[in-house]
Amino acid sequence: MSTNLEVLEAEVMQLAPIERSHLLERLIASLDLDPEVEEAWEREADRREAEIKSGLITAVSGQEAIARLRARLRQ
Repeated sequence: MSTNLEVLEAEVMQLAPIERSHLLERLIASLDLDPEVEEAWEREADRREAEIKSGLITAVSGQEAIARLRARLRQ
């Protein structure tokens, strides 16, 4: 790791957790620069929302989804 990066990391770690969280969100968003990828994710989100609204599928909590995935992996 470069010295500049180490200094920056040390400074960032001095921020309050909410500030680090905000910075992290902005950094992640800065990586998503491909408009085609962003459009594909938006279409997928719209498709999933439509399936839920139509009753085609039922939403489950995050905890239940993880439990189901873990059960599948144990099989």
